[in-house]
Amino acid sequence: MAKIDFINQLKALGITPREPSADKVYFEWTVPLGGNISKRVLMGFVVNNDYPLNCPTGPHFKTLDEGWKEHPQNIHNQNFGHSWDAYPEDQPRDFYKEGWRYWSRPCPTWNSSDKSVKYYLAHIKNIMMTV
Repeated sequence: MAKIDFINQLKALGITPREPSADKVYFEWTVPLGGNISKRVLMGFVVNNDYPLNCPTGPHFKTLDEGWKEHPQNIHNQNFGHSWDAYPEDQPRDFYKEGWRYWSRPCPTWNSSDKSVKYYLAHIKNIMMTV
């Protein structure tokens, strides 16, 4: 298994992932519940080729809609958008380079799960319920 499996599982769920560099994946996501319900974000992860042995990093968010609410703990600016191999042409590069926020929220039950993207996105949804 490898990062391509993560990408293929996203596609099977109807999500269109972007792969800007060797270890990063992001996609547009609409938050389905919690304090940010219906807000659109770019959500990114570092996914190494040891996936699914190890889960992706906690989520990196770049807000697309006004009114985004941050969780009050363990959030910081992140350079997720720096040093990509390729940038989309729909926005200036700085749009993708700046403004990412990292939510340090590891998935503590990963090793006892089925280690799927579907399971990991359920973890992200649980995080959204805390906002």
